Amino acid sequence: MFADGGNMARGSSQRAALGLVKLQYTSPRGRPSARIIAATDAAFSTSTNHGVIEVLELSLPRATSARPLRVLCLGAHCDDIEIGCGGTLLKILSGSTEVEVTWVAFSAEDGRGRELRASAARLLRRARRWQVVTHQFRNSYFPAQYTELKGAFEPLKRSPAPDIIFTHQRHERHQDHRLVNELTWNAFRNHLILEYEIAKYEGGLTTPNAYVRLSAPLVRRKIATLMACYPSQSTKHWFTEKTFRALMRLRGIESGTEWAEGFHVDKWCLA
Repeated sequence: MFADGGNMARGSSQRAALGLVKLQYTSPRGRPSARIIAATDAAFSTSTNHGVIEVLELSLPRATSARPLRVLCLGAHCDDIEIGCGGTLLKILSGSTEVEVTWVAFSAEDGRGRELRASAARLLRRARRWQVVTHQFRNSYFPAQYTELKGAFEPLKRSPAPDIIFTHQRHERHQDHRLVNELTWNAFRNHLILEYEIAKYEGGLTTPNAYVRLSAPLVRRKIATLMACYPSQSTKHWFTEKTFRALMRLRGIESGTEWAEGFHVDKWCLA
């Protein structure tokens, strides 16, 4: 979804309630523009070497005086969450420590759970409270374990409702990722769900419709965490600093800044 030009209501700050993005902006034709940039703080332009690109930034949900922000992160495998939304988690936590994070990895075989916990400890150290939940489902065989996987979502449904859910993209080419997405939407029917992306050999990346801008230090912290905490992945040709940096740079170009993470959002409720 894109925002380029038009008439902006700049007088009031933009906020997002649970599952609700408040939008005060109309295009020259009187309609909301098509691309939305999500952010943890509201701003309406970004300076570049070539001038100023006008975009619309909307705030992600925030903690309130009544309770902290609740974030649920779902990943099929141990490094998926960090790759897909590690920078966004760092940005959320840089703005507030009143955040509670539940981090779920459904396949933590062969000792990779230890790597995941080390990574989560580095990324989530500013959170008010965080927990890592790991399961031992067989990697690459999630469709054959459908009933058991669906059962693993039941305790999550009974937990306090999350304000933001991060999960895999619906049209992923990896079967494990697709199934986690399907079960996410099956379990959470009235929530703000941001579907992250992961570059892979099979391809399948498409243009996101939501972005979270990242500063250069957050990009460096995300990449440093991945490279330091997952030595088991070092032999994979795609698991490199260049891969992670390149995708965030591309998403930065698309969102009118230097660095960003991209997300697919099937449903925005705009008011």
